[in-house]
Amino acid sequence: MKTKSIIDFVGNTPLVEAQQIFKKEGVKLLLKLEGNNPGGSVKDRAAYYMISEAIKRKNIKKGDTLVEATSGNTGIALALMAKVLGVNMVITMPENSTIERVKTMRAYGAKVILTDADKGMEGAIDYALKLKYKKGYFRLNQFDNLDNPKAHYNTTGPEIWRDTEGQVTHFVSAMGTTGTITGVSDFLKGKSEAIQIIGAQPKDCARIPGIRKWRKEYLPAIFKANKIDKILEVGENEAREMTIRLAKEEGIFAGMSSGGSVATAIKIANSIDKGVVVAIICDRGDRYLSSDIFE
Repeated sequence: MKTKSIIDFVGNTPLVEAQQIFKKEGVKLLLKLEGNNPGGSVKDRAAYYMISEAIKRKNIKKGDTLVEATSGNTGIALALMAKVLGVNMVITMPENSTIERVKTMRAYGAKVILTDADKGMEGAIDYALKLKYKKGYFRLNQFDNLDNPKAHYNTTGPEIWRDTEGQVTHFVSAMGTTGTITGVSDFLKGKSEAIQIIGAQPKDCARIPGIRKWRKEYLPAIFKANKIDKILEVGENEAREMTIRLAKEEGIFAGMSSGGSVATAIKIANSIDKGVVVAIICDRGDRYLSSDIFE
């Protein structure tokens, strides 16, 4: 009998067509359900690649301690993958992150250190750096780590191409570390330069967990502006409203970053007469139940 591990179920997530939130003759809106990964988000892909490739290169070995700053989903994915791959994980994250995320990371055995909410992700990154130099922990650095987009070049992009039978015309992704959009763009543009890659960023002062507009000095090194055809800003209210609609009308329970991604994808879909638009559903909604989004 051939058995599988939890790692074998990372990727190959469903691609479903929107039934209610968008209807237009000649245009399809397809949603890639990354919440179906074992850890519940698109970040499982990058987490597995970053740790497993570091082990292959002998940058780390089993029993070593890793540190990473995260706003949530990456931390959950890293906590899961670290234990499966035999390393220890320390997570730094802003203290205003939802309690579901913190508890899930700890359930997988990670040590979670909460940092000042007012300092945001930048503060969590700075604290991770301190631990790297003070404790000698290995920092994965998802923002600069090429294994992050590589995961999507090797898995997410090919899956979208396969499941659309090469008919995808537009790809839309919320932008966080930018690993998803960069890696998928690399693959899809390699198939056809005509495929349009669109990123969703929050408007000024909008707070949408999982996506952000980076200050120049903190811009991820993996980000490649030339790989993205268009960046659209999305408001907090429209991301929130679309998140609620996804659950109530499509039966897709996800977080606000997915709402932002889909709201942006619908703008693109409404602007074309023919095409196949694919949007990323980043994670599951159950890790946001302590927030007010579904009240």
